[in-house]
Amino acid sequence: MRHTTSIFIWLMAFLWISCGGAYGQGEDKEVLPLLSKYKDPSTKVWFNTYGNIRIGKRFFWDAQTHFRFQETEDTPFIGQVAQIYNRHAIGYIYSKKTNFSLGGVVRINFNTDEDSVDRNVVPEWRIWHQYQFAMPLYTAMIYHRIRIEHRWTQGFAENSEYIFRNRWRYMFRAKIPLNDHKLRPKTLYVSPEAELIMQSGKAVVASPMEDLRLTTTLGYIATPRLTFAAGLMYSQGQDLSNGGIYKQGWTMRFHMYFSPDFRRVKNKLPEIHLTD
Repeated sequence: MRHTTSIFIWLMAFLWISCGGAYGQGEDKEVLPLLSKYKDPSTKVWFNTYGNIRIGKRFFWDAQTHFRFQETEDTPFIGQVAQIYNRHAIGYIYSKKTNFSLGGVVRINFNTDEDSVDRNVVPEWRIWHQYQFAMPLYTAMIYHRIRIEHRWTQGFAENSEYIFRNRWRYMFRAKIPLNDHKLRPKTLYVSPEAELIMQSGKAVVASPMEDLRLTTTLGYIATPRLTFAAGLMYSQGQDLSNGGIYKQGWTMRFHMYFSPDFRRVKNKLPEIHLTD
């Protein structure tokens, strides 16, 4: 009996030490809050260009460049440069209302934390493919876009390792003419848009919803090859390090769409819907 009691005491001591050690090791880990927490919304400004350059009967070059600014404590509202995107792909025109794209992205991330002692700039790499479908609805055009991205990111700390994630994006958009019954030159249009961005990967434990974006845009079709637009976007999504914390923001977006076609007239296809 005395021997059994000793074994029990030693076993309880071992379990207490093990639990205490495990608790100590987990002190630095993120813990999900009992209730969801929302960060204060930040403000951002994006300047984007979208180019669809015809390079063949069925192929086009999708050339996109984005300059994104984010507010900081010392520079509110527009803020500082946060990211510069170079997104390019080769697209294939399946029909007048269906096209696909495959390409790569180089995104330059800038450290907007003014108190940080880490690096100021780090690159991010992506491979992306996209499937876009357009359909007419009365005087409007409806767009469905599926975009899948494979991304490699790293933090600003020195010698940070790259982590791999997948992004699964679905966007619904409508373009509704305001001063005409068709989307053609000299037409103003309004464009409501909703996009859900999910993510997956080993680093994604409790934060699969990266972003939900709700946007309203006002656009003007200047010529068949040139369109300008501006809008306001509200977004929210889970923080990667803690799925119980949600980041949110307001973003002013300014776009220019251009689609030059340098082929001979006899080689051109009828007009197609390729914007964005």
